[in-house]
Amino acid sequence: RDGTVPKGDVLAVARIAGIQAAKSTPALLPLAHVIGVHRASVDLEIVDDGVRIEATVGTADRTGVEMEALTAVSVTALAIVDMIKGVDRAVVIEDVRIVAKSGGRSGDWVRPGEADPGDPR
Repeated sequence: RDGTVPKGDVLAVARIAGIQAAKSTPALLPLAHVIGVHRASVDLEIVDDGVRIEATVGTADRTGVEMEALTAVSVTALAIVDMIKGVDRAVVIEDVRIVAKSGGRSGDWVRPGEADPGDPR
């Protein structure tokens, strides 16, 4: 819960891994377009049953960044698993999803039942 394990600061390492992953998406997903990622952030929050991960990715290109955001969240989660597997063998990754998107050809979208990402939680 304090964020450190024998491998180091879990949240700091996971955050950097996620940001790096957002920028490396085309190298990981064969059909992903190479785009200019101009903004990538990963927010982590320790909650009762684990860690809540939220990635925000932005570009000036005329395409969506959903895959970059999903890649950021997924790799952040993988980095957490890698760092804590020695102290918690039951760790799981679950419920990875797009919560909201804005811009692009398909316009704005918020997953039904989710808070508006612009609202403070």
